Amino acid sequence: MISAGAQRARPFQFERDTFAFANELLWQYHFDPVTGAMTTFTTQPPPTYAHRCFVMARAARQFLYHARFEPGMPAAEDETCRLQVREVVSRSPRQPSPETEKVLIPGFDCLRSFSQERETLLKAECGGAWQSYALRSHWRMVCPVTRGQQQRMARQLVRAHQENPAPIVHIFRFPQLTINHGLVLYGLVETDAGVQFQAYDPNIPAHPVELTYQRTDRTFYFARTHYWAGGKLNVIEVYRGWIY
Repeated sequence: MISAGAQRARPFQFERDTFAFANELLWQYHFDPVTGAMTTFTTQPPPTYAHRCFVMARAARQFLYHARFEPGMPAAEDETCRLQVREVVSRSPRQPSPETEKVLIPGFDCLRSFSQERETLLKAECGGAWQSYALRSHWRMVCPVTRGQQQRMARQLVRAHQENPAPIVHIFRFPQLTINHGLVLYGLVETDAGVQFQAYDPNIPAHPVELTYQRTDRTFYFARTHYWAGGKLNVIEVYRGWIY
């Protein structure tokens, strides 16, 4: 919960606050339409920007929290731009900056257009693949996840959306590790049946995805994608407290 007097970020907008490029996959997945069985094969040629789903999710929120875009000004040269990006991603992913202290990024109206024009620079500066593994939240993955815990997590995510936009979640199956991934949540619809969260998936920059919580079995579900067969999984909010 944010403290009294703390800054609140503006609402996250998919068409403005997401990267235009994708977190690439080392493996390609094929799902049999009849049996649902999955087969994999290596991506050829090998990807040059992979294992950065958590890096991209964190950076998207850091740009929302700490950057101010000014399209009416001339864009900076690459070296100046590099310093601006480093400043943004060095700041906390947990608490927004005051508007007057945000990093000015001239020449662009949003992260989406910025990442279209300066893709190589952003890929180089937002963080290495190791940062997707060295997360505080990963210790929680190996512990049992109960239905009561997931029920509380659904309530926590609804509150998080109301308190400060763009909560980041770690979605996973363990010990199967058929999915181990990060999403940015930015919208929700709550019904008697559960909660439908709209999300930005760094693997899928073209459109939003949906993460669903069902009250009947107190379980989260994520639909089939090009890298996941679809179905139930566990969810933990990250970048919220000191242990996550």
